[in-house]
Amino acid sequence: MTRFPHHALRAVAIGVSLSITAVAVAAVAEPAAAAETAQGVVRVPSAYGFDDTVARIKADISAKGIRFFTEIDQADLAKGADIPLRPSKLLIFGNPPLGAQFLTSNPYAGLDWPVRILVTQDAAGKVWVAYTDFAWIADRYEIRDRQAQIKMASDVAGSIAGSVAGR
Repeated sequence: MTRFPHHALRAVAIGVSLSITAVAVAAVAEPAAAAETAQGVVRVPSAYGFDDTVARIKADISAKGIRFFTEIDQADLAKGADIPLRPSKLLIFGNPPLGAQFLTSNPYAGLDWPVRILVTQDAAGKVWVAYTDFAWIADRYEIRDRQAQIKMASDVAGSIAGSVAGR
């Protein structure tokens, strides 16, 4: 067995620690890069400011006759914990007769229903709309008997997110 001098091991440990710190800082500094690699996440750039994007999405949900459940202001919650966070709101909505069908296929699908759309703003001020891809959700829960419903949910979520994509 090869023995390393104590100072050599310490230098390696410090190097690894610095590398981990650099990765953590990079992740905090640029969450958009992390979102680009998040599995099953569909991201759509908004052509509007943060508050206008949220208002337009809520209006589109209402215009489509979809039930709006709640809005969670994640930045406000973070502020209450003295954690700085760029604007971030989670909008929760859905069509219970449609969503319940996914739960009859696999009750654990309730972890992803009702539908959630996240509106967030990156460090450059760009506003993004994100939601979980419904085909990915179907794969996650092995839902194989609801293809038409998965397509409908995908089309509706894509339409809602797309409502802020252009002017």
